[in-house]
Amino acid sequence: MNPTRIPIPVETAAPGGETNCYVLGSERALLVDPAAETAALDEACDGVEHLLVTHTHPDHVGGVEAYADRATVWARAGYEERFERTTGVSPDRVFGPGTRIETDAGLVEVLTTPGHAPDHVALALDNELLVGDLAVAAGSVVVGGRDGDMRGYLTALRRLHARNPSRLYPGHGPVIEEPCAVLERLIAHRLRRERAVVQAVNEGARTVAAVTDAAYGKDLSGVRELAERTVEAHLDKLAVEGRIEWDGERASS
Repeated sequence: MNPTRIPIPVETAAPGGETNCYVLGSERALLVDPAAETAALDEACDGVEHLLVTHTHPDHVGGVEAYADRATVWARAGYEERFERTTGVSPDRVFGPGTRIETDAGLVEVLTTPGHAPDHVALALDNELLVGDLAVAAGSVVVGGRDGDMRGYLTALRRLHARNPSRLYPGHGPVIEEPCAVLERLIAHRLRRERAVVQAVNEGARTVAAVTDAAYGKDLSGVRELAERTVEAHLDKLAVEGRIEWDGERASS
């Protein structure tokens, strides 16, 4: 794949304060996740023919409007209104599972990978994957709030692992050179947290705050909101699976 990676400073809570924008190809290129309009991205956009985002979180879409007139703008089918609401741009075309976009770097295949966000996708070219916010080289990914679906997220990680990719290009941080090891680490991390959430509920924690305190067992200053959102996503998953009772406010075993 060998895309051009352009880290763009963002003001959201993105890891490291930067979002990776990618350009795949040169003369007939695909621009992915233009987080903001920058001089570096202006230069890299010569020859761009297509534009899409891996998902419509604010730290991935801030530059869509600035570059929309240079390319065919794609959005995920079924999420056109969400795309227009967050970007200010009406898409020219839509994609779905298996859609292939032709670039001079090769055919880029769209993989639907909801979990971190409902409209999340990954992009495959040969045996490499551009994965948005599905994976990071170090640390973990927030899955929670209105957009988060823990069942979907774990399914997406397992689907990527089954492809046995040679390299992952994430939305934040460095290129992932050992994809399967990182995907296994992320899956194991989520399952460990899930076990801790189940234990907390079994031992009497009832609210999101109480479950978070018990499941994390450490100072959460500065990340408390993100931790509680993630715990809520775990509770939603466990309730769907019938492993706990959870009404959105109180949990019980």
